[in-house]
Amino acid sequence: MSDEKEFIPKRAMSIHAHPDDQEFTVAGTLAKWARAGCEIVSVIITSGDGGSNDPAHDASYKPTLAHIREGEQSAANEIIGIKQTVYMRHPDGELEPTVALRKELTKFIRTHKPEAVVTGDPQAVFYGNGYINHPDHRAAAQLATYAVFPSAGSRLVFADLLAEGYEPHNVKRLYLHGPEKPDTWVDVTETIDVKIAALKKHASQLGDWDPEKMIREWAEEEGKEQGMPYAEAYKVMILEQEEGHD
Repeated sequence: MSDEKEFIPKRAMSIHAHPDDQEFTVAGTLAKWARAGCEIVSVIITSGDGGSNDPAHDASYKPTLAHIREGEQSAANEIIGIKQTVYMRHPDGELEPTVALRKELTKFIRTHKPEAVVTGDPQAVFYGNGYINHPDHRAAAQLATYAVFPSAGSRLVFADLLAEGYEPHNVKRLYLHGPEKPDTWVDVTETIDVKIAALKKHASQLGDWDPEKMIREWAEEEGKEQGMPYAEAYKVMILEQEEGHD
C-alpha cells in the first residue's frame, strides 16, 4: 500500500528496546509525522546499559552508560520532533516478553491513546547472512504487538487497570518495521537528513563511524520497489474494534 504514506496519525507511540533502535529504523517516518503535527511518545524499554565492549569498563560502568545513552536518545528525539520520552529502565540484554512487562506497556497505551504504534517485526531473526536480530528487539516488538492487541483494548484483560482509571483504548494501526514481506512504504525523502542527524546523536555507540552512507543505502533499497528515493517499509495491521475476540 504505497498510498499509506498519506496516513498521518494525530498521536503515535514508538516502542523499542534500546536507545538508537528507533533512529536506525523508523525515525524518518516519525519525523515526517511530527512535521505534520503528530504528537509522538517514544518508549525505550531498556537504557542500553550493556552497550559497551570497552575492556576498561566493568559492571560498575552500567549506570553511567545508561545515563549517557538516555541523554543521547533525548537529544535524538528533540531533532525528530518527539516531545515526550518514557524510559522504562529494564536490564539491557535480558529483555523477555513477560506478562508483567506487557501490562506496563498496556498502561502506557491506555494513558496516551495513540492512533498508531510503531515497533519492529517480532518474527525477524536473520537479516541476510551478517546480522542476527538482537533478542531484545524481538522481545520489545512482541511486547508492543500484544499490548496493542489484545491487551490495550480489552476491558477484562488486566482488569485491575480499570480500578486505577486506565480505560481500554483501541489502537487503529500497528506499524511493524523490517518484515520479510512489507505491504506499506512511507516516503521519507524529505526527512532522511533528520533521521541521520538524530542517529548521529548516539555517539557512544557510533564512535568514529559515520552511518550516513549505510542509512541512505538502506532507505534507497526499501524505497526502490515503490519508486521512492528513500523509504521505510512496514507490515501494517489495520485494526478494527471488536466485541469479544478470544
